[in-house]
Amino acid sequence: MPATADAIAIPQLETERLLLRGHQVKEFEDYAAIWGDPVVTRYIGGRPLTREECWARLLRHIGHWSVLGHGYWAIEEKASKRLIGELGFAQFKRDIQPVIEFPELGWLLSSAAHGKGYATEAVRAALAWGDEHFAGGTTACIIDPANRASLGVAAKCGYRELRQVTYKGHEITMLTR
Repeated sequence: MPATADAIAIPQLETERLLLRGHQVKEFEDYAAIWGDPVVTRYIGGRPLTREECWARLLRHIGHWSVLGHGYWAIEEKASKRLIGELGFAQFKRDIQPVIEFPELGWLLSSAAHGKGYATEAVRAALAWGDEHFAGGTTACIIDPANRASLGVAAKCGYRELRQVTYKGHEITMLTR
């Protein structure tokens, strides 16, 4: 097993304060701590993830790159060199109507990284990459309507509400760009 997802040619993106790069297995404890934080997950499934669920999620994100040529990046804060979250494009084949036919962008930051503008900075970098790599450049995202911070990031980055949908029994806002 490779020690880093970089072995499968995940591109690195750099912003003023962030490095978007492949996930590293050596950071699993930090990854699990982020996903285990109830503040972080309150709008994403509504509960912290177990270590087993974190491991499966990490492998799923890495696998996207090798199978589809896109996936999730680890977000590293350049100043501290610490993992502070993740974002990327996926095709989850969600049981949702309307079916999401475009790459779906998602992001998550540790609670310590909230409110610093990192999400907007990272999303803009990912979208610039996506505009170069996806035919037509259309992407989608789904956000809990109570998650005002993420809805604000999405709006700043050009996403517009398509409709309200139900996913796993919860109302979700579907947006496209």
